[in-house]
Amino acid sequence: MAKSLNLDPEVVARSHLELALKYLEEGKSLVDKDPVQASEKLYKAAEEVVKALAVHLNLSDVLEAVEKRGRWTVTELDRAVRRISQRTGKWFMSSWDAAWALHVWGFHEAKLDPESVKERSAEVERMVMETQRIVAEERKEKSQAETTS
Repeated sequence: MAKSLNLDPEVVARSHLELALKYLEEGKSLVDKDPVQASEKLYKAAEEVVKALAVHLNLSDVLEAVEKRGRWTVTELDRAVRRISQRTGKWFMSSWDAAWALHVWGFHEAKLDPESVKERSAEVERMVMETQRIVAEERKEKSQAETTS
């Protein structure tokens, strides 16, 4: 949809990042009250981070597959995570695995207690904060390059 609307990819990436921040805060606030819903909100934060970085890093093969299918699937998310992990470090894939555990065991199976959700939420929070840093740094570098040109 972003392509058909001719949106700037960085606007799309920042929109996904804003959603990630929203889901992260909602998830953290629900951990003690409703670990099932907290698990899903935290997973959604991680999912939005993957989408933001896929756009920001221009993972064109992944984005083309998403566009062709009309939606993200687990296959594209996993492919994006592996590619992002190659650029950011193995921690990213480990953090994604923690988010996936929240999605499956915390949300679908409702088997995780608040402590288990809290431990994994730190991994999701790292994904969000590092993505914020990556997007901000590269935006700053791009702005400085345009100023000196």
